[in-house]
Amino acid sequence: MNVQPVQDLPEFATWLNGPAATLVELRGRPLALVFVNAASAWCAQRLVDMAHAQSRDPALQVLVLQVPRFDFEREPAAALALLRRQGLASVALLDADWDGWRRFGITAWPTVVLLDAQGRESSRVVGLGGPGELERALAAVRAASGEGRPLPERRALHAEPRGPLRFPTGLAVTAERLYVADTGHHRVLECTHQGRVLRQFGLGTPDLMDGVGAEAAFNGPQALVVERDALYVADTGNHALRRINLVTGQVDTLCGTGRPGEPREGVLESPHASMLWFPQGLALGDNQLHIAMAGDNRIWSYHLGQRALQLRAGNGAIDERDGSGELAAFAQPCALAAVQQVLYVADALGSSVRSLQLRDARVQTLVGQGLWQHGAADGPRGTASLQFPQALALSPDAPLLWIADAGNGCLRSLRLGGGELATVALPRPLQGPAGLAAGAGAVWIAETDAHALLRFEPATGTLTDVPISE
Repeated sequence: MNVQPVQDLPEFATWLNGPAATLVELRGRPLALVFVNAASAWCAQRLVDMAHAQSRDPALQVLVLQVPRFDFEREPAAALALLRRQGLASVALLDADWDGWRRFGITAWPTVVLLDAQGRESSRVVGLGGPGELERALAAVRAASGEGRPLPERRALHAEPRGPLRFPTGLAVTAERLYVADTGHHRVLECTHQGRVLRQFGLGTPDLMDGVGAEAAFNGPQALVVERDALYVADTGNHALRRINLVTGQVDTLCGTGRPGEPREGVLESPHASMLWFPQGLALGDNQLHIAMAGDNRIWSYHLGQRALQLRAGNGAIDERDGSGELAAFAQPCALAAVQQVLYVADALGSSVRSLQLRDARVQTLVGQGLWQHGAADGPRGTASLQFPQALALSPDAPLLWIADAGNGCLRSLRLGGGELATVALPRPLQGPAGLAAGAGAVWIAETDAHALLRFEPATGTLTDVPISE
């Protein structure tokens, strides 16, 4: 084993949810330093992996270092909320100036640096690693560290407030109902427009189980799309597509195995015949579910009648590149909206909105200045900018695309057909909006980091809370 001394933690980092400590104070048991970016789907998966590892081995210490990509991630409250939305279960600090990144020679998100009980580096896993690589590295450092000395328990502090919702994201609306992906509670709610809960789908703990109503189970569901008697769910934490029969309440799995992996094109003999990788956005059209696959940076379609997966566009690289089919590239596509034969795509890491012509798979950037460029500028598409957009919704009454600009804490609108990007005048900033639906005379907003739902009426400019009552 290649052990070597390491530097200490950056002294000017902000501890987000736990008491400050030095690496010397943490010696005595193996320690995993997990360098992540909270906006990254790959880092979200690594946080889940580390939570599982710590549950299997309570002697393992896990310390997360959040290294910001976007300006808004430099704010401690925003960074902590986004980390918790992504599955943070351990103590974290904010490496706002990238000091820790440089000290440890990190080159990519996520990276896990494993220290033995004497505080020496034993190994590191860069990216998501190969199959079993993290498990082997953890086993090696655990074996080398022996029993270790007892240390005081370090618990995460400043828990999120308890309430009826926890980090809600996906929304869908009909003339009479509002459907909510209560992501942090691992369930989907059917509500009136006034917020009264009529039915719950999912028992409220993370799992992958089919069944009726609360007998079924989800894991961090996000996007929702409704058509007649069916509600389709991007069950993101399960890496699966689910369908809820709104007449019977039956929840079924359409595609996915519960584990992340490379999707397989073609007709699927069973729902578990293909893996998915962090499906985060959905849109429905022509009997097909279009999927923004944040984990593999591509756009897929699932044909409901044929039960077949089709790759639409993207080559898998994290990039902002226009072109047709696999010549194009996306940077963590996270939300979709469909009209006729056009898909609109929110690219989270590219801070952009793209269009995808379904007839010829041609991808074009509508708003966005490049992979590492972001901002809050209104105006013509060539100069306008976004920061970490998380949701889209098409107005049913006008050629208008609503955008949840999460990094800037606001609602934006883009007039289709060559119009400009504009910031909607709201009475206050929004806290991490990550879900939108347009219908029933309003734009419905999931104010994700505030664990709340809002109703915005474009005709009057009124913004009101939608209190959820069970």
